[in-house]
Amino acid sequence: MDTDIVTGILVSEQGALSLEEMVEACGTEVEWIVELVEVGVLSPEGPDETAWRFGALDLLRARRLARLERDFAASAEAAAVILDLLDEIERLRACLIRAGVEAV
Repeated sequence: MDTDIVTGILVSEQGALSLEEMVEACGTEVEWIVELVEVGVLSPEGPDETAWRFGALDLLRARRLARLERDFAASAEAAAVILDLLDEIERLRACLIRAGVEAV
Protein backbone atom coordinates (compact mmCIF):
# COMPACT_ATOMS: atom_id res chain seq x y z
CA MET A 1 0.00 0.00 0.00
CA ASP A 2 1.43 3.35 -1.06
CA THR A 3 1.26 6.33 1.23
CA ASP A 4 1.04 9.81 -0.22
CA ILE A 5 2.31 12.69 1.85
CA VAL A 6 0.63 16.00 1.22
CA THR A 7 2.08 19.22 2.54
CA GLY A 8 0.47 22.62 2.62
CA ILE A 9 0.68 26.08 4.00
CA LEU A 10 -2.08 27.48 6.16
CA VAL A 11 -2.28 31.25 5.97
CA SER A 12 -5.08 32.99 7.78
CA GLU A 13 -6.22 36.48 6.90
CA GLN A 14 -4.28 37.72 9.94
CA GLY A 15 -1.20 35.63 9.22
CA ALA A 16 1.41 36.57 6.68
CA LEU A 17 4.34 35.15 4.75
CA SER A 18 7.75 36.70 4.27
CA LEU A 19 9.25 37.04 0.79
CA GLU A 20 11.31 33.89 1.34
CA GLU A 21 8.23 31.95 2.48
CA MET A 22 6.31 33.13 -0.60
CA VAL A 23 9.14 31.97 -2.86
CA GLU A 24 9.12 28.55 -1.20
CA ALA A 25 5.32 28.26 -1.23
CA CYS A 26 5.14 29.12 -4.94
CA GLY A 27 8.24 27.19 -6.00
CA THR A 28 9.60 30.26 -7.76
CA GLU A 29 12.46 32.72 -7.54
CA VAL A 30 12.69 35.94 -5.52
CA GLU A 31 12.90 37.97 -8.73
CA TRP A 32 9.56 36.59 -9.93
CA ILE A 33 7.76 37.61 -6.73
CA VAL A 34 9.43 41.04 -6.79
CA GLU A 35 8.27 41.52 -10.39
CA LEU A 36 4.69 40.68 -9.40
CA VAL A 37 4.84 43.30 -6.67
CA GLU A 38 6.34 45.88 -9.03
CA VAL A 39 3.55 45.42 -11.60
CA GLY A 40 0.85 45.47 -8.92
CA VAL A 41 -0.29 41.85 -9.05
CA LEU A 42 0.71 41.31 -5.40
CA SER A 43 0.29 43.86 -2.62
CA PRO A 44 2.44 43.00 0.38
CA GLU A 45 2.47 44.99 3.59
CA GLY A 46 5.78 46.60 4.45
CA PRO A 47 8.08 49.28 3.08
CA ASP A 48 10.64 47.09 1.30
CA GLU A 49 11.52 43.51 0.36
CA THR A 50 13.05 42.72 3.75
CA ALA A 51 9.85 43.73 5.55
CA TRP A 52 7.23 42.51 3.05
CA ARG A 53 4.44 40.37 4.47
CA PHE A 54 2.12 38.57 2.06
CA GLY A 55 -1.41 37.49 2.95
CA ALA A 56 -3.49 34.52 1.85
CA LEU A 57 -4.90 36.36 -1.18
CA ASP A 58 -1.38 37.17 -2.39
CA LEU A 59 -0.40 33.51 -2.06
CA LEU A 60 -3.49 32.39 -3.98
CA ARG A 61 -2.87 34.93 -6.76
CA ALA A 62 0.82 34.05 -7.06
CA ARG A 63 0.13 30.31 -7.25
CA ARG A 64 -2.58 30.81 -9.86
CA LEU A 65 -0.28 33.03 -11.89
CA ALA A 66 2.52 30.46 -11.72
CA ARG A 67 0.14 27.75 -12.96
CA LEU A 68 -1.07 29.93 -15.84
CA GLU A 69 2.48 30.69 -16.90
CA ARG A 70 3.52 27.03 -16.60
CA ASP A 71 0.46 25.21 -17.96
CA PHE A 72 -0.34 27.56 -20.84
CA ALA A 73 3.11 29.03 -21.51
CA ALA A 74 1.51 32.42 -20.91
CA SER A 75 3.67 35.49 -20.60
CA ALA A 76 3.62 37.23 -17.23
CA GLU A 77 1.52 40.03 -18.71
CA ALA A 78 -1.03 37.66 -20.28
CA ALA A 79 -1.24 35.59 -17.10
CA ALA A 80 -1.87 38.75 -15.06
CA VAL A 81 -4.77 39.75 -17.36
CA ILE A 82 -6.23 36.24 -17.16
CA LEU A 83 -5.89 36.33 -13.38
CA ASP A 84 -7.74 39.66 -13.22
CA LEU A 85 -10.53 38.24 -15.38
CA LEU A 86 -10.82 35.13 -13.18
CA ASP A 87 -11.04 37.36 -10.10
CA GLU A 88 -13.80 39.38 -11.76
CA ILE A 89 -15.74 36.22 -12.62
CA GLU A 90 -15.52 35.10 -8.97
CA ARG A 91 -16.68 38.54 -7.79
CA LEU A 92 -19.65 38.52 -10.19
CA ARG A 93 -20.65 34.99 -9.16
CA ALA A 94 -20.62 36.07 -5.52
CA CYS A 95 -22.88 39.01 -6.42
CA LEU A 96 -25.30 36.66 -8.17
CA ILE A 97 -25.40 34.37 -5.15
CA ARG A 98 -26.09 37.30 -2.82
CA ALA A 99 -28.88 38.42 -5.18
CA GLY A 100 -30.40 34.95 -5.07
CA VAL A 101 -29.67 34.21 -8.72
CA GLU A 102 -28.24 30.81 -9.57
CA ALA A 103 -24.87 31.14 -11.30
CA VAL A 104 -24.21 29.00 -14.34
